Amino acid sequence: MADTRKGEGHHHIVMVPFTAHGHLIPFLSLARQIHERTNLTITIATTPLNIQYLHSAISSSPNTNINLAELPFNSTQNDLPPNIENTEKLPLPHIIKLFQASKSLETPLHSLISQITQQEGRPPLCIISDVFLGWVSNVATSFGINNISFTTCGAYGTLAYISMWTNLPHRKVESENFWVPGFPKNYTFHVSQLHKHIREADGSDSWSRFFIPQIALSMNSNGWICNTVEEIEPLGLKLLRNYLQLPVWTVGPLQPPTSQNSSKNHAGKESGIPIETCIEWLDSKDQSSVLYICFGSQNTISATQMMALAEGLEESEKPFIWVIRPPFGFDMNGEFIETWLPKGFEKRIRESKKGLLVHKWGPQLEILSHKSISAFMSHCGWNSVLESLSHGVPIIGWPLAAEQAYNVKMLVEEMGVSLELTRGVDSVVSKENVKKVIEVVMDQELGKGKEMKDKANQIAVHLKEAIVENGEEKGSSVKSLDDFVSTILSSKAII
Repeated sequence: MADTRKGEGHHHIVMVPFTAHGHLIPFLSLARQIHERTNLTITIATTPLNIQYLHSAISSSPNTNINLAELPFNSTQNDLPPNIENTEKLPLPHIIKLFQASKSLETPLHSLISQITQQEGRPPLCIISDVFLGWVSNVATSFGINNISFTTCGAYGTLAYISMWTNLPHRKVESENFWVPGFPKNYTFHVSQLHKHIREADGSDSWSRFFIPQIALSMNSNGWICNTVEEIEPLGLKLLRNYLQLPVWTVGPLQPPTSQNSSKNHAGKESGIPIETCIEWLDSKDQSSVLYICFGSQNTISATQMMALAEGLEESEKPFIWVIRPPFGFDMNGEFIETWLPKGFEKRIRESKKGLLVHKWGPQLEILSHKSISAFMSHCGWNSVLESLSHGVPIIGWPLAAEQAYNVKMLVEEMGVSLELTRGVDSVVSKENVKKVIEVVMDQELGKGKEMKDKANQIAVHLKEAIVENGEEKGSSVKSLDDFVSTILSSKAII
């Protein structure tokens, strides 16, 4: 257990993230933000291996005074492989087991809150927990304290995700297009935007049995924090607030601090390439001429899609950086085999200096912030969306899981900063279409490409302004975080 005595005389907030890197990083960023603005003691409680990961992420940016508390966890008792505590090395079919296993942390979390209460003479002010961990509200209720749900996604994607699971609306119609409760009546989603787990869900399957009750518990918490910015998601936020009937504080964009270590990225991961090599290569390219391709830490595309993408890239003749991993169905963290790409592809792009293949991990923030980057082909996980738009980089969407397809729908229809290339790992992708979409998005002198670039630049301004603090002048996210803190500190507790 962490030493929680540091907070004597201070108020304490305990945070409980879901154990996936895309969730741990925003939780750590939120902890830092709250800590920097208040003298509150912050403890992040998670499993031992995730604590190690957070330690390494914290050590890459010193001066972070956040407690880490271990919640005992035994993966094999939860029908998981040994030493598996997050989604990182977990094949997709096992991910639901990790979700279910998260419920085993309820008793250890209860013990941690008891320990803090005894040491400090009062319970923590509140527990901030991941939207997927609705069971935390039971622990908060047993101590008579507030539970705040934190969604690491945007408002629009969050609403689509929670309403899809709560209502399973696609099961209620014959058509492939369907309305999702919480959205305007003229708004429709398509079954191809659903990940297969939810497409097949009927309320009695293992995914439904976890998500439906957990989301219901989170919707019953005392308020929500959302990793977005008031100005960029007016529709999504209005609809989410209306659906939840709870306060929703917008505190985004929550991004990791710039890495101090050139071999590690911001998540404390070893990069597949030294940052210097990457920057040197980008420096040799013209402004806004390079396509960056990365499908996130959890996802990869199929072997046939990979082949078509490589062929389309070569035919487009645009320079590119591609963070590449073995295709779907193979060990994503295993060795990459050349035959997954067209014959001689690596050699040709290396010799022509047209492309840079980065295996496993790339320094994403440094790449996206470089002036040579023109567009980002992405799975559209929310962290990647925020990182891209923060630098005014338009997006070629290729959603693969979770709420990514809903994010793309918003990026295309609401924001106008994206074109969707395809969806999922089962779709058929042609090299001709790859080439066409790349050309449209990267032609930023006129037409559609220019329109997307201009809109992405406008959003970048909103994202920057939201976190400005200049004397009396405060951005919307700074004000929102202050409002959250004063609300939970006030004697008029939300509960």
